[in-house]
Amino acid sequence: MSLKTSAIAHLAVLLVGTPAAYVLARRRFPGRGLVLTLIELPLVLPPAVAGIALLAAFGRYQLLGGTLSALGITVGFTQLAVILAVAFVESPFYLRGAVAAFETVDGTLLDAARTLGAAPARVFFRIALPLAAGGLGAASALALARGLGEFGATIIFAGSLQGVTQTLPLAIYAQFEQDFDLALAIGALFVVLGAALLLFLKLVPGWTRSSSSSPFRFAPSRSS
Repeated sequence: MSLKTSAIAHLAVLLVGTPAAYVLARRRFPGRGLVLTLIELPLVLPPAVAGIALLAAFGRYQLLGGTLSALGITVGFTQLAVILAVAFVESPFYLRGAVAAFETVDGTLLDAARTLGAAPARVFFRIALPLAAGGLGAASALALARGLGEFGATIIFAGSLQGVTQTLPLAIYAQFEQDFDLALAIGALFVVLGAALLLFLKLVPGWTRSSSSSPFRFAPSRSS
């Protein structure tokens, strides 16, 4: 359950968050500071507040939930609720890191590519993404780790239904009073996973150093 919901949520965050972070890093527009503040807001919200906010928005008789329920789509206390909760809490970790990664890209390279006729999408995929790969990888790993460990928002918005919405953090909570050894074993699994992700963060800069070099190759000057 944890792997499935975290993978779907993380993929959604990457697909939506990466181009959004690129736009926020490259464009300066009125209200940009407010947008960044809203993105960072989940970082300072208690997980329980995030769960209540999601329940208020997507509950069966609430804002968006009522419309979705009329269409036959139930969100609360389903696997979809787990995915939304995980995506909500991990998205600021990825977006803020991705914005910082794209801001480190030399803007003159991107402008030069546009001047030479490259389409915006080509500039994004062929230049910006490779140059920001190290920072994007680190932000992605941190976001994934945060999503895997999500507890508060999930238990309020999705509940802890075994085999339906119970993730590993919820299983630890459920087993704490029933089988302490099992709860301890699941906790140890998270320790191993966290160590692996931290090791990944240490190795990412080395893996991406070669790909972070400029994609442009300037011919040596022939002038004396």
